[in-house]
Amino acid sequence: MSTDRFIPTVVKLGGSCLDDLDGTWWDDLARHGRDRPLVLVHGWSKPLRNLDARHREPSAVLRDRYGNQSRWTTPEVIEDIKTVSAVLAEDVLARLESRGITAERLLGSDGLVGAGAGERWWWREKQLVELENLVGPITSVDPGALKNLAPGHACLVTPLARNAAGQEVNTDADRAAAAIAGATGAPDLALVTDVGHLLIDGRPVRRISAKEAAVFRDKGATGGMRKKLRAAGEALDRGVERVVLGSAPVTELLDGSTGTLITKAPGGAGTSGADA
Repeated sequence: MSTDRFIPTVVKLGGSCLDDLDGTWWDDLARHGRDRPLVLVHGWSKPLRNLDARHREPSAVLRDRYGNQSRWTTPEVIEDIKTVSAVLAEDVLARLESRGITAERLLGSDGLVGAGAGERWWWREKQLVELENLVGPITSVDPGALKNLAPGHACLVTPLARNAAGQEVNTDADRAAAAIAGATGAPDLALVTDVGHLLIDGRPVRRISAKEAAVFRDKGATGGMRKKLRAAGEALDRGVERVVLGSAPVTELLDGSTGTLITKAPGGAGTSGADA
C-alpha cells in the first residue's frame, strides 16, 4: 500500500465561514477524506465574539510595535476559546462521522504545537504599554501527536499552543495550519474562508507566486488576508507544494477550478478574466 495515502491534506476552516458551509460542502470533504487523511485546523473568532460582548469590544484587540493585530488573551480568554471550540468541534465531528469519516479532536497545546515568547509591548487605546498577552509564535510541531492519520479519518485541531514556561497560549490558526502542513509532509494546504478569491485592485486572482503574494501582503493586504498570505508563504517555505484559498468545496479548490492558487513557482498573478 502506498505510503502517500497516509500523508494528509490540511484544511484551515475559517471561524467566520463555518456556519455557511452547507451539506454539499461537507459531502465533498468526506469524499476527499476517504482517500487521504484529513487534518482540519479551525478558527473560532466568530463563535468567541458571539459568546460574550466583551470579546467584541475594541479593547479586546491589541497591536504590537510592528502593527500586527492580536486578541488580548488572558487565562479567562483561553477558557472561553476552549468553551466555544468544544461546541464547534462537536458539530464538525458529527458532520464528518455521519458521512463515514471517523474523527477526533486535539488541542494543539496537548503536545502538538510549541510556541515561543510573545511580545511584551502592545498598543492599547493609543498607548504603548507593557502587558502579558498569552500569545506566541509557533516554534515547533510534533506530528507524532497526530496518531491516527489514515484514509477515512480526520483530526480536528484547536489552534492553541504551549510555550516553554508551560503556559497555554493563543496562536494564529492560519499559521498553525501552515506549520502543521509542513511538519506532516502535506503537499496541499487549503485555507477555506468567506471570500472566493484573493482580490488585488478589486479583481479576483486565480494564481500567484509566493513572491508576488508577499509583495501584496506587505503593501496592499489588510486584516485577515494579510495573515493568510503570511501563512501561505510559511507553508511553502516548509515544503508544502501549493496553498489554495477560497470559499468553495475542497476538491474544487485543489483541482484549480476556483479560488486562488499560491505556489513557489514564478509566473505573474492572473485574474479570473485572464484565465478564462
